[in-house]
Amino acid sequence: MKRFCSFSAILAASIGAASCGEDRTDATGTATAADSTGSTTMTSLTTAADETSSSDGGGIKLDSLAETTGGPSGCATDGGCVEIDLLFVIDNSGTMGEEQLNLAKNFPLLIQQLEALTDAAGQPVYPSVNVMVTTSDFGHPLCTQFEKPDYEPRRGAPVYEGCNARINRFTGLGNNPLVINEACTTNCPADLAPSDQFIHFDVNGSNVPLDNVAQALSCIGPQGIDGCGYEAQLESMLQAINPEACWNDPTREGCSEDPEWGQFNKPFLRDGAVLAIALVTDEAECSVEAPGGFTYFTNPENNQYWEVNPNGDQPQVSSAVCWNAGVSCSGPDATGAYTDCVSTDNGVLHPTDRYISYLNYLVQEQEKDVVMLGIFGVPEVTAHNPMPPFEPTAGGIYALQNRVWTEADLTPAEVDDGVTVEEKIWEFGNIAPGCLNENGSAIFPTRAQEVCESLNVPDDPATPNLDESAPRCCIESICDDDFSPAIKCLTGAISSLIPPAG
Repeated sequence: MKRFCSFSAILAASIGAASCGEDRTDATGTATAADSTGSTTMTSLTTAADETSSSDGGGIKLDSLAETTGGPSGCATDGGCVEIDLLFVIDNSGTMGEEQLNLAKNFPLLIQQLEALTDAAGQPVYPSVNVMVTTSDFGHPLCTQFEKPDYEPRRGAPVYEGCNARINRFTGLGNNPLVINEACTTNCPADLAPSDQFIHFDVNGSNVPLDNVAQALSCIGPQGIDGCGYEAQLESMLQAINPEACWNDPTREGCSEDPEWGQFNKPFLRDGAVLAIALVTDEAECSVEAPGGFTYFTNPENNQYWEVNPNGDQPQVSSAVCWNAGVSCSGPDATGAYTDCVSTDNGVLHPTDRYISYLNYLVQEQEKDVVMLGIFGVPEVTAHNPMPPFEPTAGGIYALQNRVWTEADLTPAEVDDGVTVEEKIWEFGNIAPGCLNENGSAIFPTRAQEVCESLNVPDDPATPNLDESAPRCCIESICDDDFSPAIKCLTGAISSLIPPAG
């Protein structure tokens, strides 16, 4: 495989690569699952690096920049085709059942809009589309003891089985777990699944039975609610698009012999394809930099990012670490508002430059078009651009307020259960949720926002036929009861990147 030494120069600071072509495997957390909030009531967890592990051919290495591996396009021969590789990273923690049901309900619309895709001049194209789905679970030592016997974090690897075959994933954790099988069965009464590790369709057909692509995506899309509550949305994304992963390079040494990946021979990523990424989550981004970052979660002597649990009046680890260690804000002021919230590198989480640098490399060096959809904890979007890419113009992130928690941020069910504001601060940190609906609240992932918005570029006079000012990042609300505007924004962003034929 061709390698580019420039990768070390681009990402050495964030990934720590030593030289071009040198293999390096990132240490990760042990295979895990967590409770519905991502927190734990344990008080004496002292392990850290000893509970981390490396992964084999599953795509954890990202030390040298390799080209995507190509493969047959399935494009029409008239030159009007565009290749699209679409990745979904879906939060599979315990609070995501209703959101996954909502998303799956809109997958037929997504397929319909992709099949009817037009270029920037409004002319139809004939897309060749790959769709891969993975979870937000990259493993965390605090989740290990909650893990079901048949569960392993995907760490960016594709999920390609129908959700009925994984129905155990839709039972949560704990002594009285939530069961939300309807997140699967409502939109997938009977499994349809692709013959590859991703869904493919083009003008010639698809790799799913009966060419029912929408049904197949509605089946492999729901991920369940028994995953780790310390969500690593960005690291899962990065490893999913790692060109050396077996699902992207089936010919790599060791992949053909691997018991899972040896059955596949087609790559997800293709040279020249538009890369579209959708992150769907209701919590803060928490990609831990192993092994040292884990000590801030597991060692009580290194607890400066822990909040006080009001039930014991002692600092105790929770998902608050993800926000406290990963984001820095000014405030609060007299009104309870925080300002200037930005990601920060405290040696706990991977710096966002790790992900921004790699996406920039794809755009600038490989000349790959990249767009991203974030369905995050922001207020409801109240207006969209009526023209492609149909991005939000009011509400949403424009209405987001970083502020202290109040009783108004508690759901009616939480109030009935006697949940207090102090308990929510312990669980998630001082910043109140970005949105709230009857199903719960959602924390805004500032780190993921920064990575998404890094894709937006200014006008470029050198490309008059391509709207370089069109947003490459769409951020929609996960509290919305209708994800169709988010789907429309994603396909609109893709469409705006396709220059007119000729």
